[in-house]
Amino acid sequence: MNFSKLKKNIIDVIKEQQIKLGYRKESVRLYYPLQSLNRLLGTDLNESEMKSVLNAFAECVKEELGSIGISCENKRFCFFLPEEASEFIYSHTDQNGFLYDFISTVSKHNVSVDEIIGVFKKYSDCVHVEKINNGEFDYLIYFENGEPDDYRYCLTVEGEHIIYHRFTLEDYKDFYTDN
Repeated sequence: MNFSKLKKNIIDVIKEQQIKLGYRKESVRLYYPLQSLNRLLGTDLNESEMKSVLNAFAECVKEELGSIGISCENKRFCFFLPEEASEFIYSHTDQNGFLYDFISTVSKHNVSVDEIIGVFKKYSDCVHVEKINNGEFDYLIYFENGEPDDYRYCLTVEGEHIIYHRFTLEDYKDFYTDN
């Protein structure tokens, strides 16, 4: 089984947390619905089958991320990542780049959507910007070629602040399109 997308997603989520809050050698809990795990793994497993697969995943990444604890309640899986995972991610990922610039910009008071688009365009000429009216978000922005990342960024303008949510392509399509 190919665990690369799940591993990358876990690393990306913890990296995002470290950028926002600062690095601390600490344990982290991440929660994934069964449906999202199936999308990341390219499977169609039930809860019991997924538990078995995730035990194999934990063994596969143990050397890098430490001993991961996995539990499940109502098709919602909790990954308990030990301090070693935070330390590994901090010491083995870039400490600058797109996500740093994006979070730094979106965190500013009175930032404009154009400034945020500018951060994307600093890293690629292939940027998709779409004004959306789904009642939840105002803009969808992503790199059309998946570089430097392949997430979908959904922005909401709330007064003098912009709030964002970041989704995998598969989760975005499932949550926000009819495809």
